[in-house]
Amino acid sequence: METRAATKRKAATVTAVVTVEKQHPKRQRVVLGELPNLPNLIVHETQYKCKENLQCLKNPNLKQPSSTIATLSSPQIDQSHVSDIFEYLHSMEMQRNRRPIIHYLEKVQRKVTITMRAILVDWLVEVAEEYKLLPDSLHLSVSYIDRFLSLSPVSKSRLQLLGISSMLIAAKYEETDPPSVDAFCNITDNTYSKAQVVEMEADILKSLKFEMGNPTVNTFLRRFAEVASENQITPNLQLDFLIGYLAELSLLEYDCLRFLPSIVAASAVFLARFIILPGENPWISSLCECSGYRPAELKECVLILHDLYLSRKAGSFKAIRQKYKQHKFKYVANLPSPPHVPSYYFEDQ
Repeated sequence: METRAATKRKAATVTAVVTVEKQHPKRQRVVLGELPNLPNLIVHETQYKCKENLQCLKNPNLKQPSSTIATLSSPQIDQSHVSDIFEYLHSMEMQRNRRPIIHYLEKVQRKVTITMRAILVDWLVEVAEEYKLLPDSLHLSVSYIDRFLSLSPVSKSRLQLLGISSMLIAAKYEETDPPSVDAFCNITDNTYSKAQVVEMEADILKSLKFEMGNPTVNTFLRRFAEVASENQITPNLQLDFLIGYLAELSLLEYDCLRFLPSIVAASAVFLARFIILPGENPWISSLCECSGYRPAELKECVLILHDLYLSRKAGSFKAIRQKYKQHKFKYVANLPSPPHVPSYYFEDQ
């Protein structure tokens, strides 16, 4: 497998300086170098300025799940509380203090660009792989980054520090055996000291008022993926991995921040089912009932995810794509997809 450094050398538009450090003889670890402005990679950043409305209104279509859907949830959860838990998570995701400000790069940041954010997320995917972190930790890390950047201007030189400190907090929150502060310093080739990481960790916690348990896309994926596979006798790992792949691709796309996590999760399930079985309606009635979203409400997000999947967006960022080209993820990044999603799939049935 070629290293990320080799990949960047081949990309004519990428000028970031990336240092490759040996971890052991069989594998190389990538250290993120100085983040460039990369104006030639920034595609119409001004297009985001006209999209001001966050899709976060209370979902009027959200119904009580059927008993069939409820039994698909974790056996550790009292099934009578499944609906209440989902309603609570949905209300939490709409709270302003748990969401990044829409267009915060234009409104708050002076130095950080859309491309720099994507470079950081791409690198954090590799860090999460290096330390075998859960998807929850990765999604929470990016959520913390976006929320912090919505509140405080950050210089280019401290953006990576924000990234590893956010991942440190997320790992402590989600993992049973999180990497140490020293490990996160080491992955940056000791660009930052232990004291700097701890100080940034404290800044993040205080800025976010210690509200670290906000629901992410991954929070809703579990429930939606179960319903998507409800008629299958054996687990469909390919579908599960493809849904997870699409969810991680959404982390790269700054424009996805205007959607609620539950909308992105539902859109990932919609698109994954379409990619695997393009001739069948991907949005079955049980998914509509479970999520509360009609297909028309998912259209915009689904099309963005489809562009990401086909590399029509964020095509220069390879970490997530390389990750899901592996055997352990059933090579889902290599699955073919039609170039367009038929418009009739977004019509109410």
